[in-house]
Amino acid sequence: MLTFNPQYYPYSSRRSVVYAANGMCCAGNPTVTSIGLQTMLKGGNAIDAAVAMAAAQPVVEPTGNGIGADAFAIIWHKGKIYGINGSGPAPKALSVAALKERGHDKIPSYGIEPIDVPGAPATWAAVNERFGRRSLAENMELAAQYAENGYPVSPMMSYLWNEAYGVYTKERETKPEMQGFFDVFCPNGRPLQPGEIFKAPQLAKTLREIGRTNAESFYRGELAARIGDFFKKYNGFLTADDLAAFKPEWVDPISVNYRGYDVWEIPPNGHGITVLMALKIMAGFEMRGHEDIETVHRQIEAMKLAMKDTAEYVTEPSFMKVTAEELLSDRYAAERRALITDTAMDPQAGDPRYHSTIYFCTADNEGNMVSWIQSNFRGFGSGVVMPDTGISFNDRAENFRFDENHANALLGGKRPYHTIIPAFLSKDGEAVGPFGIMGGFMQPQAHMQVVQNLVDYGMNPQQALDAPRWQWIGGKKVEMEQEWSNAIVNRLLAKGHQMLVQPNPYHMGRGQMILRMPNGALCGGTEKRTDGQIMCY
Repeated sequence: MLTFNPQYYPYSSRRSVVYAANGMCCAGNPTVTSIGLQTMLKGGNAIDAAVAMAAAQPVVEPTGNGIGADAFAIIWHKGKIYGINGSGPAPKALSVAALKERGHDKIPSYGIEPIDVPGAPATWAAVNERFGRRSLAENMELAAQYAENGYPVSPMMSYLWNEAYGVYTKERETKPEMQGFFDVFCPNGRPLQPGEIFKAPQLAKTLREIGRTNAESFYRGELAARIGDFFKKYNGFLTADDLAAFKPEWVDPISVNYRGYDVWEIPPNGHGITVLMALKIMAGFEMRGHEDIETVHRQIEAMKLAMKDTAEYVTEPSFMKVTAEELLSDRYAAERRALITDTAMDPQAGDPRYHSTIYFCTADNEGNMVSWIQSNFRGFGSGVVMPDTGISFNDRAENFRFDENHANALLGGKRPYHTIIPAFLSKDGEAVGPFGIMGGFMQPQAHMQVVQNLVDYGMNPQQALDAPRWQWIGGKKVEMEQEWSNAIVNRLLAKGHQMLVQPNPYHMGRGQMILRMPNGALCGGTEKRTDGQIMCY
């Protein structure tokens, strides 16, 4: 038998864009992409495919999300755009004061305490009910079958599996509630390697229960009661009452027009508004080329300014000190643009007031298109897994501030500043297509770079995703992928940026994109930095 290393790729590869006439699914995992295509071939539309893929992600890509995750989506249906915010609030009993009483001086990263109400199952049900052709149970069956019968783990998933195993091993001695992770996701006493078969019959049973009850069991039924008992056993904050009170929120996506194209994001509490703010700043500059030093410098500075503002102001909308309209005003964009000089800055948040957040996408031949993202926050999340259900829970509460006076202060019943963001492009009232790049605080930075690759530089979807990226990581620190030229890196150094060449592509986000061509054909690009796959017909 041939032996090889599935994690080692010394030679550059070339991907072409993919065209299709009838339907397309793009995701970072081949199995979930297959599930989307199978759903379409069984009579489902792009929305059915998206729901089926979303339900499968906790099975085939558990390193990035779980049944206990949050979800957001932008949907184009019959010529209109819709948004849904499926992020859950902090449990009613969770607060800065409650954590201080337990001896914490910050919000824990792992364990039973930083878990918000999961929003993903309710989001699957809400989207399916409004736009799907098939029942939720039908759309979730393939995910249940893969959980029950097993599938081979992909290379990137194995890499992230190993990474999580190392982190959680250090935590498990003091956090017995994390044992379920090892029971469910490390069945051989270790993380799974590429090509090994992962089975999770507990997950299959849970997914079927959610599908059969249209997610009611998870929030107001048998599963909710079991979750409540589990959290009570381990002194957690989440209760059955918290679950019963939750419903996802249908929202109107927000947008800015960038050189003739409308760029759409979900409004706060998500930080998609960061993308729009940075694009508004950049709209006042001439774009001279992808590797033009002045252009790259201005991109970095614009993103710094936008991210500083959203970190300061974005949270649950009712707690925000400023409005989205103020953050996106022409006046404020001009004011922030004027701060950009020839040298790197360490910016502070401004005042926009007048003193007066896994990603995949789908499309079908009826014009429906979906941009979908869901996440546990840190990889597998809190590391807390109910072993009898396979439910892994988020650690999204860590994205609050441990400061009772901050707009984004941790408080029960409140949704935090959220990092996961789906996106969409349109032009003159017609859909262009969904796109997104997962990866924590890299997401808005990659969104902006990809939009500019498309609009300013005329790149095709695959080029736009393949092009080397940069990431601002705080202060004057900037990471650059190693594909950037030494000349660019050195000239940014000369402008005062503190440069780090990042050889690990995982740190730079993982994206997908589908564009609808003028003749109705679909054109897709997928991510080279992961196990990206496009399937179509």
